[in-house]
Amino acid sequence: MLLLWKNICLEIIFQKEEKLKIIMFTERKTIKEVEEGNKLSPKFNSDGYIPVVTTDTKTGKLLMHAYMNDEALRCTIEKKEAYYYSRSRKCIWHKGATSGFIQKVDKILIDDDQDCVWLQVTVSGDASCHVGYRSCFYREIKYDGKNIKLVFTEKEKVFDPDDVYGDAPNPTIL
Repeated sequence: MLLLWKNICLEIIFQKEEKLKIIMFTERKTIKEVEEGNKLSPKFNSDGYIPVVTTDTKTGKLLMHAYMNDEALRCTIEKKEAYYYSRSRKCIWHKGATSGFIQKVDKILIDDDQDCVWLQVTVSGDASCHVGYRSCFYREIKYDGKNIKLVFTEKEKVFDPDDVYGDAPNPTIL
């Protein structure tokens, strides 16, 4: 009997989420509506992702680039905290859930054809990169006409990743 009750609850929750999805994202019907209308009609790529750039609200500093699937975008909109889709771990992740560096969403913008999202956030803990830096963009590409090298633009890490993540797998893929 308990199993039946759980199945019914799960079915009700699923139906509720499906209704929310329909209400939140509308079908892309016309270019005019997508580009100049007031309905959210995000265009996810063939793998089901939409790229996201995230900046610090106060400074404008670019913190990171990631992807969202439809569920991550819905969670971000609803909860006003950043959720992304990890292509390496193949799951949604709540940014900062492990490290404590939660990204509180101040503003969500979408580009003209609704295929890219821009989050403006306030980060608790002052870091967004799993490597320990404030920004994931902590190196500049330098080229002198012959040689190319990466030059660090952030000199110190905000935190030690080993202390924060322990033996959790690194999301960087070789």
